Amino acid sequence: MLYRSRFLSFAIALLLAVGSSGCAMLETRQTKLQAVKTVGIISAVGDEFTFEKGGLTGLNERSQSFPVGSWGLDDMIVQRATLALNGRFQVQPVTYNRSAFAAVEKGPIEASVNFIRKDPFKNLVQSEVSPQGLDAYIVISKAKSKFGNGGRKLYGMGFITYGTVLASYHHIHALYEVRVINGKTFDMIEKRVAQPLDNAGAVRLAGPSRLVDESFSPGVVDPARNDKLQAAITDLVARSLSSTLNDMHLAEVR
Repeated sequence: MLYRSRFLSFAIALLLAVGSSGCAMLETRQTKLQAVKTVGIISAVGDEFTFEKGGLTGLNERSQSFPVGSWGLDDMIVQRATLALNGRFQVQPVTYNRSAFAAVEKGPIEASVNFIRKDPFKNLVQSEVSPQGLDAYIVISKAKSKFGNGGRKLYGMGFITYGTVLASYHHIHALYEVRVINGKTFDMIEKRVAQPLDNAGAVRLAGPSRLVDESFSPGVVDPARNDKLQAAITDLVARSLSSTLNDMHLAEVR
């Protein structure tokens, strides 16, 4: 009984400590956001579309990439984010090297590595964005999600077709993350990965995705000329962007 009582007391103390730490982190983030008045929005997710084929244990063929800059996906993201944030912040137009932001492929980094490796987005905001001096910059960039059991990852905007013992599936995905970077110190205030919306099928992805039929496949029509595919990806991004900005408490509460 004495051991159980001591264990219970320790568990309660640990929970209180974790809760206090979480509240302190939330308060710090909110305090930092309260000081933000002017923001610039950077989007670099819509330059290319990938096509993957997979099986039960992972991807079994090399991916193919197609340019889809003509979709204007990044311009749409900036416009929608501007509308969502304008009620709370003064959103100012910025120019930036979109290809430099799009080229960053951030995989998982061990905590110990963070001390010796700088965040590439921090450096890019300092060197590739104009004007400088805004209170914060909202950076919307590509994200990754694990697929299957083979340790492979899907990245950014794409299409995956895969088979199981019983059936074949076709999935489109729009994987991205949103960062808030301090415009004076260039430290990251917050980062949030866009969450799933309409996930279904044999494989779940940690990001916006949905099942489609084979007519969406890049093997049928070049993605840049596939109106159905463009509309479906645009819809995924538009709906998930609204949810993500709300979850980050960046959008004006209506």
